[in-house]
Amino acid sequence: MARPTPTIEEPPHAPRGEGRLRRVWRAAHEPAAGVPRRARRVAYGVPLVVLPSGIWRLGVLFTEDKQGGVIEDWAMNGYIVFLTLFSEVLAFTAVGLVARWGEVFPRWMPRLRGRRVPTAAAVVPAAIGATILTLVFTVIATVTTVTQSKINGDPLPADFPSEAGGWEAVYFYAAYLPLVLWGPMLGILTYAYWRRRASATTGPLLPPTVGNRW
Repeated sequence: MARPTPTIEEPPHAPRGEGRLRRVWRAAHEPAAGVPRRARRVAYGVPLVVLPSGIWRLGVLFTEDKQGGVIEDWAMNGYIVFLTLFSEVLAFTAVGLVARWGEVFPRWMPRLRGRRVPTAAAVVPAAIGATILTLVFTVIATVTTVTQSKINGDPLPADFPSEAGGWEAVYFYAAYLPLVLWGPMLGILTYAYWRRRASATTGPLLPPTVGNRW
């Protein structure tokens, strides 16, 4: 007979006078047991690393084309907005590697509330994501920037943002350069999450062993 998945006691509810938005914020950022402050700082920094590139993309919506008219391709505009929002949501999942909801299913999830999140369910996709992000933004993007060429060796097109020169190129690099850190930061958080969960017993979640600073 299969052993039931253990449940974890829910934390006390927030005060009734607290606003809904603040309650959601607190629940999303409530740290898991044993998570050091430096790990939380790295996790909270991931969405900030992704934010500048999103701001740059949204700025494209208000850019004028060569004829001086405002861009009216609604499909492309919708894609830009979706990509920006999706990128931020994806970046925020890094917080789950240090937050309680990344180790214990929250109360709003029926049949799963209070149960442990399987370690592999968080570590495997996070490790894959960290690998892909590191390859795309840390390795390929860096090589492309240094060589000023595409992956296949062809030169970058004349209308590529970095080819504009002046402040436009500086703004582009300032917006996208932080993405170089996304993959490595996620990788660090994934390893720390795996170590913390591996050090936990089969009972209630306990802090990691002494000496595990991550």
